[in-house]
Amino acid sequence: MRFPVKDSLTEKELEAGLRSVVKDGLTSQAMATLTGGPFIVALALALGAPNIAVGLLSAIPLLVQLIQIPSIYLVERVRVRRAICVGFSSAGRAFWLLVAVIPLFVLPPGIGLIWLIVAILMQSSIGAVSGCSWNSWMRDLVPQHRLGVFFGKRMALATAVGIPLGLLGALGLDYWKAVSSDTVLLGYSLLYVFGFLVGMLGVYFISTIPEPRLTIAEEKPQFRKMLLDPFKDGNFKNLVIFLAIWAFAGGLAAPFFAVYMLVALHLPLALVMALTVLNQFVSVLFLRVWGRLSDRLSNKSVLRVCGPLFMLCVIAWPFTLMPDVHLFTLPLLVLIHVFLGVATAGVSLASGNIALKLAPAGNATRYLAANSFVNSLAAGIAPIIAGLLADLLIEQQFSWTFNWISPGGTFTLLILHLQRWDFLFVLAFLIGLYSIHRLALVREEGEVKERVVLQALLSEVRGAASVFSVAGLRSLTRFPSLLRHRSSPTKPEALGPETTDRGHRTTGTTPTTRTRPATGETENPES
Repeated sequence: MRFPVKDSLTEKELEAGLRSVVKDGLTSQAMATLTGGPFIVALALALGAPNIAVGLLSAIPLLVQLIQIPSIYLVERVRVRRAICVGFSSAGRAFWLLVAVIPLFVLPPGIGLIWLIVAILMQSSIGAVSGCSWNSWMRDLVPQHRLGVFFGKRMALATAVGIPLGLLGALGLDYWKAVSSDTVLLGYSLLYVFGFLVGMLGVYFISTIPEPRLTIAEEKPQFRKMLLDPFKDGNFKNLVIFLAIWAFAGGLAAPFFAVYMLVALHLPLALVMALTVLNQFVSVLFLRVWGRLSDRLSNKSVLRVCGPLFMLCVIAWPFTLMPDVHLFTLPLLVLIHVFLGVATAGVSLASGNIALKLAPAGNATRYLAANSFVNSLAAGIAPIIAGLLADLLIEQQFSWTFNWISPGGTFTLLILHLQRWDFLFVLAFLIGLYSIHRLALVREEGEVKERVVLQALLSEVRGAASVFSVAGLRSLTRFPSLLRHRSSPTKPEALGPETTDRGHRTTGTTPTTRTRPATGETENPES
Protein backbone atom coordinates (compact mmCIF):
# COMPACT_ATOMS: atom_id res chain seq x y z
CA MET A 1 0.00 0.00 0.00
CA ARG A 2 1.14 3.55 -0.72
CA PHE A 3 0.75 6.16 2.01
CA PRO A 4 1.53 9.64 0.69
CA VAL A 5 2.18 12.50 3.08
CA LYS A 6 0.97 16.05 2.43
CA ASP A 7 2.41 19.46 3.11
CA SER A 8 -1.07 20.83 3.77
CA LEU A 9 -4.56 19.47 4.35
CA THR A 10 -7.82 21.00 3.20
CA GLU A 11 -10.68 21.33 5.67
CA LYS A 12 -12.47 18.46 3.93
CA GLU A 13 -9.42 16.18 4.24
CA LEU A 14 -8.90 17.16 7.86
CA GLU A 15 -12.50 16.49 8.86
CA ALA A 16 -12.57 13.17 7.00
CA GLY A 17 -9.37 12.19 8.79
CA LEU A 18 -10.79 13.12 12.20
CA ARG A 19 -13.87 11.00 11.52
CA SER A 20 -11.58 8.06 10.74
CA VAL A 21 -9.70 8.68 14.01
CA VAL A 22 -13.00 8.39 15.87
CA LYS A 23 -13.96 5.19 14.00
CA ASP A 24 -10.58 3.68 14.85
CA GLY A 25 -11.16 4.64 18.48
CA LEU A 26 -14.43 2.71 18.52
CA THR A 27 -13.05 -0.42 16.90
CA SER A 28 -9.82 -0.39 18.90
CA GLN A 29 -11.79 -0.06 22.13
CA ALA A 30 -14.04 -2.93 21.08
CA MET A 31 -10.97 -5.07 20.39
CA ALA A 32 -9.35 -4.11 23.71
CA THR A 33 -12.56 -4.87 25.62
CA LEU A 34 -12.97 -8.34 24.10
CA THR A 35 -9.32 -9.36 24.30
CA GLY A 36 -8.06 -7.75 27.52
CA GLY A 37 -9.09 -7.02 31.08
CA PRO A 38 -11.14 -9.71 32.84
CA PHE A 39 -11.31 -11.89 29.72
CA ILE A 40 -7.56 -12.44 29.42
CA VAL A 41 -7.34 -13.12 33.16
CA ALA A 42 -10.25 -15.58 33.00
CA LEU A 43 -8.65 -17.38 30.05
CA ALA A 44 -5.32 -17.59 31.88
CA LEU A 45 -7.02 -19.05 34.95
CA ALA A 46 -8.86 -21.56 32.76
CA LEU A 47 -5.45 -22.61 31.41
CA GLY A 48 -4.22 -23.17 34.97
CA ALA A 49 -2.29 -19.93 35.52
CA PRO A 50 -0.81 -19.29 39.00
CA ASN A 51 -0.91 -15.81 40.52
CA ILE A 52 2.55 -14.92 39.24
CA ALA A 53 1.44 -15.62 35.67
CA VAL A 54 -1.64 -13.43 36.05
CA GLY A 55 0.58 -10.65 37.40
CA LEU A 56 2.96 -11.05 34.49
CA LEU A 57 0.12 -10.79 31.96
CA SER A 58 -0.95 -7.54 33.61
CA ALA A 59 2.56 -6.08 33.62
CA ILE A 60 3.60 -6.94 30.05
CA PRO A 61 1.46 -4.30 28.23
CA LEU A 62 2.92 -1.59 30.46
CA LEU A 63 6.56 -2.61 30.44
CA VAL A 64 6.80 -3.18 26.68
CA GLN A 65 5.97 0.50 26.14
CA LEU A 66 9.69 0.99 26.75
CA ILE A 67 10.08 -0.16 23.15
CA GLN A 68 8.76 3.25 22.10
CA ILE A 69 12.22 4.70 22.76
CA PRO A 70 14.04 2.78 19.98
CA SER A 71 10.90 3.22 17.89
CA ILE A 72 11.72 6.93 17.68
CA TYR A 73 14.64 6.04 15.45
CA LEU A 74 12.35 4.13 13.09
CA VAL A 75 9.92 7.05 12.84
CA GLU A 76 12.76 9.52 12.28
CA ARG A 77 14.22 7.39 9.50
CA VAL A 78 11.06 6.27 7.67
CA ARG A 79 9.06 9.51 8.18
CA VAL A 80 5.82 7.91 6.96
CA ARG A 81 3.97 7.34 10.19
CA ARG A 82 0.81 5.99 8.60
CA ALA A 83 2.75 3.15 6.95
CA ILE A 84 4.44 2.28 10.26
CA CYS A 85 1.17 2.39 12.18
CA VAL A 86 -0.78 0.29 9.68
CA GLY A 87 1.98 -2.29 9.29
CA PHE A 88 2.76 -2.80 12.95
CA SER A 89 -0.90 -2.62 14.04
CA SER A 90 -1.78 -5.36 11.56
CA ALA A 91 1.11 -7.55 12.71
CA GLY A 92 0.41 -7.00 16.41
CA ARG A 93 -3.31 -7.64 16.21
CA ALA A 94 -2.71 -10.86 14.27
CA PHE A 95 -1.40 -12.42 17.49
CA TRP A 96 -4.95 -12.40 18.84
CA LEU A 97 -5.54 -15.24 16.37
CA LEU A 98 -2.79 -17.20 18.12
CA VAL A 99 -4.57 -16.63 21.42
CA ALA A 100 -7.82 -17.79 19.78
CA VAL A 101 -6.38 -21.13 18.64
CA ILE A 102 -4.63 -21.99 21.93
CA PRO A 103 -7.84 -23.36 23.55
CA LEU A 104 -8.50 -25.57 20.49
CA PHE A 105 -5.54 -27.86 21.14
CA VAL A 106 -5.04 -30.38 23.90
CA LEU A 107 -1.67 -29.28 25.26
CA PRO A 108 0.42 -30.54 28.17
CA PRO A 109 -0.11 -28.63 31.44
CA GLY A 110 1.50 -25.21 31.31
CA ILE A 111 2.24 -25.21 27.56
CA GLY A 112 -0.94 -23.35 26.64
CA LEU A 113 -0.18 -20.76 29.29
CA ILE A 114 3.34 -20.27 27.93
CA TRP A 115 1.97 -19.70 24.44
CA LEU A 116 -0.54 -17.23 25.86
CA ILE A 117 2.23 -15.22 27.54
CA VAL A 118 4.31 -15.29 24.33
CA ALA A 119 1.34 -14.08 22.27
CA ILE A 120 0.61 -11.20 24.66
CA LEU A 121 4.29 -10.25 24.75
CA MET A 122 4.52 -10.13 20.95
CA GLN A 123 1.20 -8.33 20.50
CA SER A 124 2.07 -5.68 23.08
CA SER A 125 5.64 -5.20 21.83
CA ILE A 126 4.64 -4.71 18.20
CA GLY A 127 1.75 -2.49 19.27
CA ALA A 128 4.15 -0.23 21.15
CA VAL A 129 5.99 0.55 17.89
CA SER A 130 2.67 1.39 16.28
CA GLY A 131 1.81 3.61 19.23
CA CYS A 132 4.99 5.65 18.84
CA SER A 133 4.16 6.59 15.25
CA TRP A 134 0.48 7.13 16.12
CA ASN A 135 1.29 9.62 18.88
CA SER A 136 3.47 11.75 16.64
CA TRP A 137 0.93 11.56 13.83
CA MET A 138 -2.01 12.72 15.98
CA ARG A 139 0.07 15.59 17.37
CA ASP A 140 0.29 17.02 13.85
CA LEU A 141 -3.21 16.13 12.66
CA VAL A 142 -5.57 17.35 15.41
CA PRO A 143 -5.75 21.16 15.75
CA GLN A 144 -4.36 22.35 19.07
CA HIS A 145 -7.48 24.28 20.06
CA ARG A 146 -9.64 21.17 19.59
CA LEU A 147 -7.52 18.61 21.44
CA GLY A 148 -9.60 18.52 24.60
CA VAL A 149 -13.06 18.45 23.01
CA PHE A 150 -12.09 16.07 20.20
CA PHE A 151 -10.32 13.44 22.28
CA GLY A 152 -12.84 13.83 25.08
CA LYS A 153 -15.64 12.88 22.66
CA ARG A 154 -13.52 10.10 21.16
CA MET A 155 -12.77 8.62 24.58
CA ALA A 156 -16.42 8.99 25.62
CA LEU A 157 -17.67 7.19 22.52
CA ALA A 158 -15.08 4.44 22.93
CA THR A 159 -16.02 3.93 26.58
CA ALA A 160 -19.72 3.91 25.69
CA VAL A 161 -18.99 1.10 23.22
CA GLY A 162 -16.80 -0.84 25.65
CA ILE A 163 -19.29 -0.94 28.54
CA PRO A 164 -22.14 -2.89 26.87
CA LEU A 165 -19.73 -4.96 24.79
CA GLY A 166 -17.88 -6.14 27.90
CA LEU A 167 -21.13 -7.04 29.66
CA LEU A 168 -22.41 -8.91 26.60
CA GLY A 169 -19.13 -10.82 26.32
CA ALA A 170 -19.24 -11.83 29.99
CA LEU A 171 -22.90 -12.89 29.74
CA GLY A 172 -22.13 -14.83 26.57
CA LEU A 173 -19.29 -16.75 28.22
CA ASP A 174 -21.42 -17.48 31.29
CA TYR A 175 -24.22 -18.79 29.07
CA TRP A 176 -21.76 -20.91 27.05
CA LYS A 177 -20.39 -22.37 30.28
CA ALA A 178 -23.91 -23.14 31.52
CA VAL A 179 -25.01 -25.00 28.37
CA SER A 180 -21.68 -26.64 27.52
CA SER A 181 -19.28 -26.77 30.44
CA ASP A 182 -17.02 -29.26 28.65
CA THR A 183 -16.23 -26.83 25.81
CA VAL A 184 -15.95 -23.59 27.77
CA LEU A 185 -12.52 -22.83 26.21
CA LEU A 186 -14.13 -22.82 22.77
CA GLY A 187 -16.16 -19.81 23.88
CA TYR A 188 -12.92 -17.91 24.49
CA SER A 189 -11.72 -18.84 21.00
CA LEU A 190 -14.83 -17.34 19.41
CA LEU A 191 -14.48 -14.22 21.54
CA TYR A 192 -10.88 -13.65 20.46
CA VAL A 193 -11.63 -14.31 16.79
CA PHE A 194 -14.30 -11.61 16.93
CA GLY A 195 -11.90 -9.28 18.73
CA PHE A 196 -9.30 -9.86 16.00
CA LEU A 197 -11.80 -9.08 13.21
CA VAL A 198 -12.92 -5.86 14.88
CA GLY A 199 -9.28 -4.89 15.40
CA MET A 200 -8.47 -5.37 11.71
CA LEU A 201 -11.42 -3.16 10.83
CA GLY A 202 -9.73 -0.53 12.96
CA VAL A 203 -6.54 -0.95 10.91
CA TYR A 204 -8.55 -0.13 7.78
CA PHE A 205 -9.81 3.09 9.39
CA ILE A 206 -6.23 3.97 10.35
CA SER A 207 -5.17 3.56 6.70
CA THR A 208 -7.72 6.22 5.63
CA ILE A 209 -6.38 8.96 7.94
CA PRO A 210 -4.30 11.58 6.04
CA GLU A 211 -0.82 12.39 7.29
CA PRO A 212 0.82 15.84 7.43
CA ARG A 213 4.48 15.80 6.46
CA LEU A 214 6.90 15.17 9.31
CA THR A 215 9.24 18.13 9.72
CA ILE A 216 12.75 17.17 8.60
CA ALA A 217 15.49 18.27 10.99
CA GLU A 218 18.41 20.15 9.46
CA GLU A 219 20.76 17.51 10.78
CA LYS A 220 19.87 14.05 12.00
CA PRO A 221 20.83 13.73 15.67
CA GLN A 222 22.53 10.69 17.08
CA PHE A 223 20.28 8.13 18.73
CA ARG A 224 21.67 8.92 22.18
CA LYS A 225 20.97 12.61 21.64
CA MET A 226 17.38 11.81 20.66
CA LEU A 227 16.91 10.07 24.00
CA LEU A 228 18.47 12.79 26.13
CA ASP A 229 17.04 15.91 24.45
CA PRO A 230 13.60 15.76 26.14
CA PHE A 231 15.21 15.71 29.58
CA LYS A 232 17.19 18.89 28.82
CA ASP A 233 13.91 20.78 28.51
CA GLY A 234 13.30 21.82 32.14
CA ASN A 235 9.54 22.27 31.84
CA PHE A 236 8.96 19.01 29.97
CA LYS A 237 11.23 17.18 32.42
CA ASN A 238 9.08 18.44 35.30
CA LEU A 239 6.02 17.13 33.46
CA VAL A 240 7.64 13.71 32.99
CA ILE A 241 8.55 13.54 36.69
CA PHE A 242 5.01 14.43 37.73
CA LEU A 243 3.41 11.90 35.38
CA ALA A 244 5.85 9.15 36.44
CA ILE A 245 5.20 9.66 40.16
CA TRP A 246 1.48 9.83 39.48
CA ALA A 247 1.59 6.60 37.44
CA PHE A 248 3.52 4.87 40.23
CA ALA A 249 1.00 5.98 42.85
CA GLY A 250 -1.92 4.84 40.72
CA GLY A 251 -0.22 1.52 40.00
CA LEU A 252 0.09 0.81 43.71
CA ALA A 253 -3.65 1.11 44.31
CA ALA A 254 -5.85 0.81 41.20
CA PRO A 255 -5.02 -2.83 40.28
CA PHE A 256 -6.26 -3.95 43.70
CA PHE A 257 -9.64 -2.23 43.81
CA ALA A 258 -11.44 -5.28 42.40
CA VAL A 259 -9.39 -7.67 44.54
CA TYR A 260 -10.33 -5.65 47.63
CA MET A 261 -14.04 -5.86 46.84
CA LEU A 262 -13.97 -9.58 46.04
CA VAL A 263 -11.64 -10.81 48.80
CA ALA A 264 -11.77 -8.30 51.64
CA LEU A 265 -15.40 -7.14 51.31
CA HIS A 266 -16.68 -10.52 49.97
CA LEU A 267 -18.91 -8.82 47.39
CA PRO A 268 -20.48 -10.93 44.64
CA LEU A 269 -18.95 -10.57 41.18
CA ALA A 270 -22.18 -9.13 39.78
CA LEU A 271 -22.07 -6.24 42.26
CA VAL A 272 -18.38 -5.61 41.49
CA MET A 273 -19.22 -5.45 37.78
CA ALA A 274 -22.13 -3.09 38.47
CA LEU A 275 -19.88 -0.69 40.38
CA THR A 276 -17.31 -0.85 37.59
CA VAL A 277 -19.97 0.02 35.02
CA LEU A 278 -21.12 2.92 37.23
CA ASN A 279 -17.54 4.22 37.31
CA GLN A 280 -17.23 4.00 33.52
CA PHE A 281 -20.63 5.61 32.93
CA VAL A 282 -19.74 8.62 35.07
CA SER A 283 -16.39 8.82 33.27
CA VAL A 284 -18.19 8.97 29.91
CA LEU A 285 -20.42 11.80 31.09
CA PHE A 286 -17.51 13.87 32.40
CA LEU A 287 -15.07 13.33 29.52
CA ARG A 288 -16.98 15.87 27.49
CA VAL A 289 -17.07 18.32 30.41
CA TRP A 290 -13.34 18.03 31.14
CA GLY A 291 -12.59 18.28 27.41
CA ARG A 292 -14.23 21.70 27.23
CA LEU A 293 -12.63 22.88 30.47
CA SER A 294 -9.15 21.73 29.44
CA ASP A 295 -9.43 23.79 26.25
CA ARG A 296 -10.77 26.83 28.08
CA LEU A 297 -8.74 26.74 31.31
CA SER A 298 -5.65 24.60 30.50
CA ASN A 299 -4.87 20.95 31.20
CA LYS A 300 -2.80 21.70 34.29
CA SER A 301 -5.75 23.45 35.90
CA VAL A 302 -7.90 20.36 35.34
CA LEU A 303 -5.18 18.11 36.81
CA ARG A 304 -4.93 20.27 39.92
CA VAL A 305 -8.60 19.54 40.64
CA CYS A 306 -8.89 15.93 39.44
CA GLY A 307 -5.62 14.74 41.00
CA PRO A 308 -6.56 15.48 44.63
CA LEU A 309 -10.08 14.15 44.02
CA PHE A 310 -8.66 10.85 42.76
CA MET A 311 -6.40 10.51 45.79
CA LEU A 312 -9.27 11.26 48.18
CA CYS A 313 -11.11 8.34 46.59
CA VAL A 314 -8.05 6.12 47.14
CA ILE A 315 -7.75 6.99 50.82
CA ALA A 316 -11.49 6.38 51.29
CA TRP A 317 -11.16 2.64 50.53
CA PRO A 318 -9.94 1.60 54.02
CA PHE A 319 -13.07 3.20 55.54
CA THR A 320 -15.28 0.67 53.75
CA LEU A 321 -13.99 -1.94 56.20
CA MET A 322 -13.66 -0.70 59.79
CA PRO A 323 -12.70 -3.47 60.59
CA ASP A 324 -15.65 -5.37 59.05
CA VAL A 325 -18.39 -4.63 56.55
CA HIS A 326 -20.77 -2.06 58.06
CA LEU A 327 -23.98 -0.19 57.25
CA PHE A 328 -22.21 2.48 55.19
CA THR A 329 -19.94 0.14 53.20
CA LEU A 330 -22.11 -0.02 50.08
CA PRO A 331 -23.08 3.69 50.02
CA LEU A 332 -19.41 4.60 50.44
CA LEU A 333 -18.43 2.26 47.60
CA VAL A 334 -20.99 3.92 45.35
CA LEU A 335 -19.64 7.39 46.20
CA ILE A 336 -16.05 6.23 45.64
CA HIS A 337 -16.85 4.86 42.18
CA VAL A 338 -18.83 7.95 41.17
CA PHE A 339 -16.06 10.37 42.11
CA LEU A 340 -13.39 8.03 40.73
CA GLY A 341 -15.22 8.26 37.41
CA VAL A 342 -15.20 12.06 37.58
CA ALA A 343 -11.51 12.23 38.51
CA THR A 344 -10.29 9.50 36.15
CA ALA A 345 -11.94 11.17 33.17
CA GLY A 346 -10.16 14.46 33.88
CA VAL A 347 -6.77 12.92 34.67
CA SER A 348 -6.78 10.66 31.61
CA LEU A 349 -7.72 13.44 29.23
CA ALA A 350 -5.62 16.25 30.69
CA SER A 351 -2.45 14.21 31.26
CA GLY A 352 -2.40 13.09 27.63
CA ASN A 353 -3.22 16.51 26.24
CA ILE A 354 -0.68 18.41 28.35
CA ALA A 355 2.09 16.16 27.06
CA LEU A 356 0.91 16.84 23.52
CA LYS A 357 0.82 20.56 24.16
CA LEU A 358 4.24 20.88 25.80
CA ALA A 359 6.05 18.67 23.28
CA PRO A 360 7.71 21.10 20.85
CA ALA A 361 6.82 20.94 17.17
CA GLY A 362 9.46 19.08 15.20
CA ASN A 363 10.66 17.07 18.20
CA ALA A 364 7.44 15.66 19.65
CA THR A 365 8.15 12.08 18.60
CA ARG A 366 11.18 11.77 20.85
CA TYR A 367 9.67 13.92 23.63
CA LEU A 368 6.49 11.87 23.83
CA ALA A 369 8.28 8.56 23.51
CA ALA A 370 10.59 9.55 26.38
CA ASN A 371 7.53 10.45 28.45
CA SER A 372 5.92 7.11 27.59
CA PHE A 373 9.15 5.29 28.50
CA VAL A 374 9.33 6.76 32.00
CA ASN A 375 5.60 6.43 32.68
CA SER A 376 5.42 2.84 31.47
CA LEU A 377 8.38 1.89 33.64
CA ALA A 378 6.78 3.46 36.73
CA ALA A 379 3.34 2.02 36.04
CA GLY A 380 4.74 -1.43 35.29
CA ILE A 381 6.91 -1.70 38.40
CA ALA A 382 4.28 -0.39 40.84
CA PRO A 383 1.85 -3.39 40.75
CA ILE A 384 4.74 -5.82 41.26
CA ILE A 385 5.95 -3.89 44.32
CA ALA A 386 2.37 -3.58 45.56
CA GLY A 387 1.82 -7.33 45.29
CA LEU A 388 4.98 -8.05 47.24
CA LEU A 389 4.01 -5.55 49.94
CA ALA A 390 0.49 -6.98 50.20
CA ASP A 391 1.91 -10.45 50.85
CA LEU A 392 4.49 -9.15 53.35
CA LEU A 393 1.86 -7.21 55.27
CA ILE A 394 -0.78 -9.95 55.20
CA GLU A 395 -0.58 -10.49 58.96
CA GLN A 396 0.00 -6.84 59.93
CA GLN A 397 -2.69 -4.52 61.29
CA PHE A 398 -2.77 -0.95 62.53
CA SER A 399 -5.58 0.41 64.68
CA TRP A 400 -6.22 3.92 65.98
CA THR A 401 -8.95 4.15 68.59
CA PHE A 402 -10.42 6.85 70.80
CA ASN A 403 -11.12 5.77 74.38
CA TRP A 404 -13.18 7.73 76.92
CA ILE A 405 -13.00 6.22 80.41
CA SER A 406 -15.42 7.34 83.07
CA PRO A 407 -16.89 5.87 86.26
CA GLY A 408 -19.91 4.85 84.25
CA GLY A 409 -17.91 2.80 81.78
CA THR A 410 -15.63 3.05 78.79
CA PHE A 411 -16.54 4.46 75.38
CA THR A 412 -14.34 3.29 72.48
CA LEU A 413 -14.46 4.70 68.95
CA LEU A 414 -12.49 3.08 66.15
CA ILE A 415 -11.02 5.93 64.10
CA LEU A 416 -8.78 4.01 61.72
CA HIS A 417 -8.06 0.36 61.04
CA LEU A 418 -5.54 -0.70 58.37
CA GLN A 419 -4.73 -4.18 57.13
CA ARG A 420 -3.10 -5.68 54.01
CA TRP A 421 -4.32 -3.65 50.97
CA ASP A 422 -5.17 -0.68 53.19
CA PHE A 423 -1.46 0.00 53.61
CA LEU A 424 -1.12 0.18 49.82
CA PHE A 425 -3.93 2.72 49.60
CA VAL A 426 -2.32 4.92 52.26
CA LEU A 427 1.08 4.69 50.55
CA ALA A 428 -0.47 5.49 47.16
CA PHE A 429 -2.27 8.47 48.69
CA LEU A 430 0.94 9.93 50.14
CA ILE A 431 2.90 9.44 46.91
CA GLY A 432 0.00 10.89 44.94
CA LEU A 433 0.02 14.03 47.08
CA TYR A 434 3.73 14.44 46.37
CA SER A 435 3.11 14.08 42.63
CA ILE A 436 0.55 16.91 42.81
CA HIS A 437 3.25 19.02 44.47
CA ARG A 438 5.50 18.25 41.49
CA LEU A 439 2.73 19.38 39.13
CA ALA A 440 3.11 22.91 40.54
CA LEU A 441 6.55 23.05 38.86
CA VAL A 442 5.05 22.49 35.40
CA ARG A 443 4.24 25.60 33.38
CA GLU A 444 1.39 25.68 30.88
CA GLU A 445 0.03 28.72 29.11
CA GLY A 446 -3.44 29.68 30.26
CA GLU A 447 -3.42 27.91 33.64
CA VAL A 448 -5.80 29.25 36.30
CA LYS A 449 -6.46 28.70 39.99
CA GLU A 450 -8.38 25.68 41.25
CA ARG A 451 -11.21 27.96 42.34
CA VAL A 452 -11.83 29.05 38.76
CA VAL A 453 -11.90 25.42 37.58
CA LEU A 454 -14.38 24.45 40.31
CA GLN A 455 -16.64 27.38 39.42
CA ALA A 456 -16.53 26.41 35.75
CA LEU A 457 -17.17 22.77 36.64
CA LEU A 458 -20.21 23.65 38.74
CA SER A 459 -21.50 25.75 35.87
CA GLU A 460 -21.00 22.85 33.46
CA VAL A 461 -22.70 20.40 35.82
CA ARG A 462 -25.68 22.70 36.34
CA GLY A 463 -25.96 23.15 32.59
CA ALA A 464 -25.79 19.39 32.08
CA ALA A 465 -28.32 18.54 34.80
CA SER A 466 -30.91 17.84 32.11
CA VAL A 467 -28.84 14.86 30.99
CA PHE A 468 -30.95 12.64 33.25
CA SER A 469 -34.17 13.77 31.58
CA VAL A 470 -35.53 12.07 28.49
CA ALA A 471 -34.42 14.95 26.30
CA GLY A 472 -31.01 15.00 27.96
CA LEU A 473 -30.42 11.31 27.42
CA ARG A 474 -31.44 11.73 23.81
CA SER A 475 -28.88 14.53 23.45
CA LEU A 476 -26.09 12.09 24.26
CA THR A 477 -26.67 10.54 20.85
CA ARG A 478 -25.17 13.68 19.36
CA PHE A 479 -21.71 12.32 20.17
CA PRO A 480 -21.63 10.29 16.94
CA SER A 481 -21.99 13.55 15.01
CA LEU A 482 -18.23 13.31 14.67
CA LEU A 483 -18.83 10.37 12.38
CA ARG A 484 -21.12 12.26 10.04
CA HIS A 485 -19.96 14.52 7.23
CA ARG A 486 -20.03 18.23 8.02
CA SER A 487 -19.46 21.07 5.64
CA SER A 488 -17.62 23.08 8.28
CA PRO A 489 -15.63 21.84 11.28
CA THR A 490 -16.41 24.95 13.24
CA LYS A 491 -20.08 24.35 13.91
CA PRO A 492 -21.01 24.21 17.58
CA GLU A 493 -21.75 20.49 17.46
CA ALA A 494 -18.26 19.87 16.10
CA LEU A 495 -16.29 21.86 18.62
CA GLY A 496 -18.61 21.83 21.57
CA PRO A 497 -20.04 24.91 23.26
CA GLU A 498 -17.66 27.78 23.86
CA THR A 499 -14.61 25.96 22.54
CA THR A 500 -11.67 28.15 23.36
CA ASP A 501 -7.96 28.31 22.80
CA ARG A 502 -5.79 29.22 25.80
CA GLY A 503 -8.78 30.53 27.69
CA HIS A 504 -10.08 32.85 24.93
CA ARG A 505 -13.36 32.38 23.10
CA THR A 506 -12.83 31.22 19.55
CA THR A 507 -14.49 32.90 16.61
CA GLY A 508 -15.06 29.65 14.77
CA THR A 509 -12.89 30.50 11.78
CA THR A 510 -10.41 28.06 10.33
CA PRO A 511 -8.15 28.50 7.31
CA THR A 512 -9.04 26.55 4.22
CA THR A 513 -5.76 24.69 4.23
CA ARG A 514 -3.50 23.74 7.09
CA THR A 515 0.23 23.23 7.12
CA ARG A 516 1.49 21.84 10.39
CA PRO A 517 4.85 20.63 11.61
CA ALA A 518 5.19 17.04 12.61
CA THR A 519 5.20 15.60 16.09
CA GLY A 520 2.91 14.52 18.88
CA GLU A 521 1.15 11.98 21.01
CA THR A 522 -2.29 10.78 21.98
CA GLU A 523 -3.76 7.41 22.56
CA ASN A 524 -2.04 4.28 21.41
CA PRO A 525 -4.40 2.57 18.95
CA GLU A 526 -3.44 -0.75 20.54
CA SER A 527 -4.64 0.33 24.00
